Amino acid sequence: MSITAIVLAAGLGTRMKSQMHKVLHPICGKPMIRHLLDAQQAAGISRRIVVIGSFGDQLQAALQGEVEFVWQAEQLGTGHAVMQAVPLLEGEDGITLVCNGDTPLITAGSLTQLIALHRDQQAAATVLTGVVDNPFGYGRIIRGEDGSVLRIVEEKDASPNEKAVREINSGTFCFDTRSLVEALKSLTNENAQGEYYLTDCLDILRRQGKRVAACCVEDADEILNVNDRAQLAMVENILREKIRLQHMKNGVTLVDPATVYIDTDVVIGADTILHPGTILTGNTTIGRGCVIGPYTQIHNSTVGDESVVMQSVLLDSTFGTHVQIGPFAYVRPGSSVADKVKIGDFVEVKNSRIGESSKIPHLSYIGDADVGAGTNIGCGTITVNYDGVTKHRTVVGNNSFIGCNTNLVAPVMVGNDAYVAAGSTITDDVPDGALAIAREKQVVKEGYKSKLEAKLRERGPKK
Repeated sequence: MSITAIVLAAGLGTRMKSQMHKVLHPICGKPMIRHLLDAQQAAGISRRIVVIGSFGDQLQAALQGEVEFVWQAEQLGTGHAVMQAVPLLEGEDGITLVCNGDTPLITAGSLTQLIALHRDQQAAATVLTGVVDNPFGYGRIIRGEDGSVLRIVEEKDASPNEKAVREINSGTFCFDTRSLVEALKSLTNENAQGEYYLTDCLDILRRQGKRVAACCVEDADEILNVNDRAQLAMVENILREKIRLQHMKNGVTLVDPATVYIDTDVVIGADTILHPGTILTGNTTIGRGCVIGPYTQIHNSTVGDESVVMQSVLLDSTFGTHVQIGPFAYVRPGSSVADKVKIGDFVEVKNSRIGESSKIPHLSYIGDADVGAGTNIGCGTITVNYDGVTKHRTVVGNNSFIGCNTNLVAPVMVGNDAYVAAGSTITDDVPDGALAIAREKQVVKEGYKSKLEAKLRERGPKK
């Protein structure tokens, strides 16, 4: 039996006060709508239809090729939004799931549970619910003696007894597809708002003698939605805490969990220690037995087992095992660092390949370079990669030694087992096994200070 999900994302989201669609605001590294879409896919729902309206072009650009789109030109209620997808549903058997695009915490497990209960009870519709301490403002779930849903009562219409009910409507529904399509044909907008409400379909189905069920999530946080920046921050904090707890259960030590930020798709090996101020974002993978932080940011990068990264920033790069980075290193996109490499304090590496066991201990810039294995780059070395028009590459071979305060003016090549004397500016290639010295001969002027003082006395005091 096929399952289709309809995601409602046509609203303007005015309370966000943003020129970006509400559901595209990121939560733990991904747009909030993508959290929902990922949960749906993990629950076995491959067909997703997104209803778009305001800022719809942004959603099309972000999700093109992943989902189907239908437009809701006028926002006339949730029922009206689902009506826009009816042409894609008519004549089909199966199940249709309806979700709001601003509910990023719903899990694949809860969606699977919702669908399973819907099937077991042979319901025409099943609503996902949650039990909360303070239900004020939410629609209350009024159940019958058999546990089925009699109605959903909104706050303004609820009696004192109904207001005491703590089970609330999440806005996520599971329908028999044919029953949904038929119920939508009977839906009216005869209400104070003049809108078509999807919840009215439940009353229509019950009047037809069909069963309306409810599935209550274990964790009511899952059904929270996002309407403004404060709710965005609250939902992100909840998800970050869940992420941190999961990593700790998997054998990762967080020295001060509240200060560590880990995005949804980050992978961390067991026995790794994350110190305070660590931020791991994007598609980052950290190996086993690493020590990361304090105050380290790693984005879209892979760090191998038994590595140490202290007070550094690593972006869009790969690192082998047993590497030592920092403190205060900056590795920019496009870099590949092999096993047992040391990149020390105040070193910047950009778009470069560093070979196994090479060392760049401190105060150097290595950009657009290929450095071989076992090579030592002295303090203050700079690869001069930009001539004002084009970036050029520097190549340094295996087991070479670059003295401190050296400029390697690209394009240039230093061979294997070669030496460059400290303070040199290298503009020509250095052959294998050679020593290159490129600096002025030292000149010493004896008695310079006394001669200078004599000249100053002759000039007299400054006026």
